Amino acid sequence: MLLIPVLLVTFPLSLVIGHFLSEPLRMLAKKTAAYRSGMDVSIEADGRMLEADHLANDFRALVQTAKTQQHDLALKERRQAAFISDVAHELRTPLTAIRGNAEMLEDPDLPAELHDKFCSIIINESERLSRLTHDLLTLQRIEDDSMPFELSRVNLRELASGVVDALEPILRDRQAHTEIMGEAPDVLGNPDRLKQAVTNLVENASRFIELGGHITIELFGLRGNSIIAVRDDGTGFGDVDPKLLFDRFYRTDASRSRGTGGTGLGLAIVKSVVEAHDGTVEAINLPDGGACFIIALPSIPADIRTDQSGR
Repeated sequence: MLLIPVLLVTFPLSLVIGHFLSEPLRMLAKKTAAYRSGMDVSIEADGRMLEADHLANDFRALVQTAKTQQHDLALKERRQAAFISDVAHELRTPLTAIRGNAEMLEDPDLPAELHDKFCSIIINESERLSRLTHDLLTLQRIEDDSMPFELSRVNLRELASGVVDALEPILRDRQAHTEIMGEAPDVLGNPDRLKQAVTNLVENASRFIELGGHITIELFGLRGNSIIAVRDDGTGFGDVDPKLLFDRFYRTDASRSRGTGGTGLGLAIVKSVVEAHDGTVEAINLPDGGACFIIALPSIPADIRTDQSGR
């Protein structure tokens, strides 16, 4: 008989306590179900129950991660769609030129001089297609994170000299005066890819200088970085946003770039190579005319350089 009053008190009390203990979990379950149905809900800890607050924080972090992944995926899909559209456009131009000139060659009454002209156009456009395909494959290999590359100590002075030697025929054809100035601390990187980046910058400069123009490769160290600055005395790139120069297929003057053999991917490759080495690249117009492209790469720390040089 004594237990009955106790039960009459404890049972309702337990129901009330159970209700208040389970309420945060029920609210969290409702919000989770709403999120799963596609609604934009805010999952926040309300402070009523420690365990429920921990669970809410975990759910909130999970939701934020999912939103970030969805945003990145959507951005990647848009970039891929734009890239495919750009590639299709770039391929269409030389293919149209090849087809049109090949059809002209079918004319049996075509004069010999026009025959040679059309054949030359077909050869040039075929070569441009080959360069475009090569640059596309190069860009894909660089940006494919599943393909790691080997790193080693790179002397930037030797690398720059190798670039100038390799481009000697092109530079001689442009009558370019090329100079390498200064020294920069060694960097940890892939020599082949870094050489390709510098090659693209020097070759790009050679396209936009006048005959007998100047190209300077300057090397120096600055705030823990090794700097490679490639400058020329050409026309520069005008009022264009410098960041756009590194976009795929971007050209300040499309007709001029095609006429000089550019594919519109050279600077995009430079950016991909540099960023793969945790570096940065930027472009500026020089006050006296011309352009300067600046690569900054993390230098090998001084204590490591000192230690290895003493061995």
